Amino acid sequence: MKDNTVSVDRSESPSAIRFSDVFNAAVPFIDRHLDEGRADKTVIRTEQGDVTYRELAERVNRCGNALLALGIAPGDRVLLVIRDCPEFFYAVWGAIKAGIIPVPLNTMLRAHDYRFMIEDSTCAAMIYSPQFAAEVVPAVEAAEHKPAHLLATDGEGSLTALMAAASADLAPARTAPHDDCLWLYSSGSTGSPKGVVHAHRDSVFTSQYFGVETLGIGEDDVVFSAPRLFFSYGFGNAMTFPLWIGATAVLSDNVPTPESTFDIIERFRPTVFFGVPTLYARQLAAIETQRPDLSSVRFAVSAGEPLPAEIFRGFRDKAGITILDGIGSTEVHHIFISNTLTDARPGSTGRPVTGYE
Repeated sequence: MKDNTVSVDRSESPSAIRFSDVFNAAVPFIDRHLDEGRADKTVIRTEQGDVTYRELAERVNRCGNALLALGIAPGDRVLLVIRDCPEFFYAVWGAIKAGIIPVPLNTMLRAHDYRFMIEDSTCAAMIYSPQFAAEVVPAVEAAEHKPAHLLATDGEGSLTALMAAASADLAPARTAPHDDCLWLYSSGSTGSPKGVVHAHRDSVFTSQYFGVETLGIGEDDVVFSAPRLFFSYGFGNAMTFPLWIGATAVLSDNVPTPESTFDIIERFRPTVFFGVPTLYARQLAAIETQRPDLSSVRFAVSAGEPLPAEIFRGFRDKAGITILDGIGSTEVHHIFISNTLTDARPGSTGRPVTGYE
């Protein structure tokens, strides 16, 4: 097989996914869309503006080059405390394409949490949205391990400024399917958070087996995830699934309330919505009084905790939307047991995702 390629044979059960010996995940998730004619298609929609697949590919290259120019080497970790915005995409995929390992962190943590992760990861750099400076900067100052670089996403000397001066051409690092691609820290429910290592091939499995073959997300879908990108759940929902299939993601940094999510749905008309049971319960209570237009949503997905049967029935009856409940984990990278549109039962989280054991 040609370098950086992956094949999916759906004539087999489960589908056979095969990778070239040299495989960098940034190529199929980012670069291939230009070759497949999506250069001018919108990939990210936000209240501040849209990003096309062409713009995404260019900015990913600039970001990767900017990180390499700082002296960050392939295999080094870069911690990311970045809000849900296009810069999250640029930093994650720029690092991956350069062979650097991005580590997205929960943006709601405190300085002592970040200090632990700085020391645990022995990161070479930390990149943050300016609004999180009050927790990030003290964490770096207190940490015994000092990352060589601390960058804001915006402002003088920022990642954005470095990207503007960097080349728009970047050859993908010659990584292998099983090589380390990214880390995601667990919640720490059984002790200290753990840096879960995912390989270059892992997002392909979750995107194909769950995003495509379980949910049926397609190129024409517009995806909106209330859970943030730094969660393994949101990481797949709003980034790897749309990028794998050539769809569009809607990003919002607003607190996910019934009002804010209804506003996003009415404005951007997503076809697939991802939430959690507590949000669905609040939305269901608000539907009667607010009467939002949710007609664009063809189905919704829930995870994080069991979805009560009464919420499943309420959404189906009042909004005409089926919510597919699932179970996932940071360690497995996304959902591994789920309902489907052809087999969704209230009070049940379904069956193992095809391709998983």
